[in-house]
Amino acid sequence: MALAQPAPAAGARPGLAQRLAQAGGRWLGMLLLAGLCLQLYFLAHSWALRWLEPGSTAFQRSALWHILQGRQDTQGRRWLHQPVPGEAIHDHARKAVIAAEDNLFFQHGGADWRAIEQAWRRNAQGQARLLGGSTITQQLAKNLHLSGQRSLLRKGQELLLSWMLEAALPKQRILDLYLNQVEWGAGIYGIEAAAQHYFGTSASQLNAAQSARLAVMLPQPRRLGLAPHSPYMNRRTQIIVQRMRAIALPSPAS
Repeated sequence: MALAQPAPAAGARPGLAQRLAQAGGRWLGMLLLAGLCLQLYFLAHSWALRWLEPGSTAFQRSALWHILQGRQDTQGRRWLHQPVPGEAIHDHARKAVIAAEDNLFFQHGGADWRAIEQAWRRNAQGQARLLGGSTITQQLAKNLHLSGQRSLLRKGQELLLSWMLEAALPKQRILDLYLNQVEWGAGIYGIEAAAQHYFGTSASQLNAAQSARLAVMLPQPRRLGLAPHSPYMNRRTQIIVQRMRAIALPSPAS
């Protein structure tokens, strides 16, 4: 007769598979909690931007690190960045970046889904990375908090950050933050530094043509900023000046 197997003791330790599952569950819970805390921080930061001007952005800090490592050349220039209040930015600059970068800025809620769909189709036709479709709000979100790495996960975080910015801030504030933080050449950040560097004037004194020329640089500022009066820049500047005439800015209270 076969001997009966003894029943496991009440306090017996769980098997290896069970212990691994428990440990995995704990790590997953910690990761989810950390992710939630990060999103709450981003949301609180977005609300704080109603009153505060960020001293620097993730994009700027990354660029500075590359300069210190010798991986980015500022062409002998020092670091130029001088955020200014909204009243010190001429409306020409606002109209120019809207005309060049995001003509539906005042209509969308942070993302231009039609542009994203078009960019997705272009990528599916042969390009390996996610390109294009970013609104001014998305570009601000990316500059403030994210790395330059392109991936679906990062794009999803960018969209979530854009929603937070749109929920927390008036459109005019989003636009002014963008103008104060965006890159206009190696080591040149913000509309005030760009106006002084390229035209020897202030952001409050920019005319329509100067503003349009700066806006044309934005997709590739480090390259286009090296030849701001090239034939290409001249043609594009004329086009943006014409488009600016159709841009109507809401009143500051809107």
